[in-house]
Amino acid sequence: MPKRSKGVCLYDYSPDSGTPVPSKTLLNVPLDLDLDQLDADIAILGIPYGLPYRTEEMANDQSLAPDAIRQGLSYVPYTLTSYDWDLGGYLLDGRDIKVVDCGNVTANLNDHQENYRRTEAAARKILASGATLITLGGDHGIPIPVMRALERDETITLVQVDAHIDWRDEVNGVREGYSSPIRRASEMDWIGHIIQIGIRANGSAREQEVNDARVYGADIITAYEMHEIGMSAVLERIPDGGPYYLTIDADGIDPTIMPAVMAQAPGGLDWVQTRQLIHGLTHKGRVLGMDLVEIAPSYDHGHITITHAERLICNFIGACVRAGYYDCQQKSAGFQSDRQ
Repeated sequence: MPKRSKGVCLYDYSPDSGTPVPSKTLLNVPLDLDLDQLDADIAILGIPYGLPYRTEEMANDQSLAPDAIRQGLSYVPYTLTSYDWDLGGYLLDGRDIKVVDCGNVTANLNDHQENYRRTEAAARKILASGATLITLGGDHGIPIPVMRALERDETITLVQVDAHIDWRDEVNGVREGYSSPIRRASEMDWIGHIIQIGIRANGSAREQEVNDARVYGADIITAYEMHEIGMSAVLERIPDGGPYYLTIDADGIDPTIMPAVMAQAPGGLDWVQTRQLIHGLTHKGRVLGMDLVEIAPSYDHGHITITHAERLICNFIGACVRAGYYDCQQKSAGFQSDRQ
């Protein structure tokens, strides 16, 4: 049985654990639950549970997404061993790069805030090891503890793909739910420039939240402006050099290719734009991590959403590899930065 990390509750994939968890890791990569001794270049972490606004939201459809993504990929054997035309070669480019799956952060039904404490502890250990963190949500509240774990002396540029700006201060007295991650990020000293891409339709934001975002200096690029100016122009508005954190709400992607979301809104990023953003950002500077959240598996049609989720994750991994993140000199520099 894989060793567990001290002080962090993670799902155990062992069949004798007595826990109803998936039998597969993402892309069938090795399972590593020992975050205290983590040795990896890229680490995947599932975070199913955020802070609910209502009792019935605790175990919502989105909490099933990390395991659904792991189990729903039918092209896994080809992903690791075949030429990938999205990347111009094999996923890991023939390099000695270690990708691991660290399981899921478990929930505490008696203390919802404990979910975030466990998440932050797990993310801090992964980031301190020097690994690039890929997080699978869960709703859009779960990046809040992950962004806390990014704490460092240097300033991080936050790049968000979303239909909504997520600047609510609180909903039903909850200040760290899925409507508030960008406001909470704006309060973190290590988060600097914020660029929000794909904003459209309506969500929980009111005029006050829009004004607060603009006063902060957030660069809000609506979906319509993005389509008009193109993703290349959007990338030019992101400061060069990094470091970056990328948070992707699935409803920021157009529902024609990611229909499995709770708040569908026409006019989001298409696949070509999404891929261009991922490759363009990773080559502008180091992306410390990314999350993909708000997928509701029961809303999917013909595995369309899960298929695009797999392509998104693989393009991110392949782009990080080709940007030289894990070359000896680059890896050393990234590790030192993570220790600041």
